[in-house]
Amino acid sequence: MKLQQIRRTVPGLRTRVAAALQAAKRRARSAAQILAWSGCLVCIACSSSREVAVLTMQDGGEIRILLRADKAPKTVENFKKLATSGFYDGTLFHLTVPQFIVQGGDPNTRNEFLGDDGYGGPGYTIEDEPNDLSHVRGTVSMARPPEEPNSAGSQFFILVSSQGADGEEWPKLLDGKYTAFGEVVAGMEAVDRIAAVPRGDNDIPGQEYRPNEDQIVRSVRIEGADG
Repeated sequence: MKLQQIRRTVPGLRTRVAAALQAAKRRARSAAQILAWSGCLVCIACSSSREVAVLTMQDGGEIRILLRADKAPKTVENFKKLATSGFYDGTLFHLTVPQFIVQGGDPNTRNEFLGDDGYGGPGYTIEDEPNDLSHVRGTVSMARPPEEPNSAGSQFFILVSSQGADGEEWPKLLDGKYTAFGEVVAGMEAVDRIAAVPRGDNDIPGQEYRPNEDQIVRSVRIEGADG
């Protein structure tokens, strides 16, 4: 191609390239908008499908737990299945540790023999679902022996404090090791009442943290987060 032809061609190429770039930018903006709108729709769908577990205590207190299926879907599904079947109705918060946890969900707490409290479950175990929910006051997490991963079933605990009496930082000790699957959004005063009940007034080995007065869960129901 002669120099004169090149000089005539280059401006045309520049114009076409500039036009193509502008069109590409418009398409990119449109794609970004579509993605943003899609993300909004997904967020709306997620928020509208959020659920809470409502624990009604025998004394009339109520604990509302926002279930975090976005963080621990299998654990939440298991908890919901047990709750809707009436599995938790009539069970006790059988273990309370000051500035640490209250623990419940054991079907053995319905019988009169106190020695097996804390050892019961649904007859199967579920896998742990480590996630980024932190174990701070109000967090609800699955209970299991520390040395036995993937052995949780029905028992759960609620953190009553983010720090122990001796300065233990529960997030550092529990995060990533236990499956957090919910958070108390209303009713922490009921949890605090359970934690404040005197304990250990028995001679049964392993039951020194059992409340002296039974803390009975009358029922657990699942409902939409907006009630």
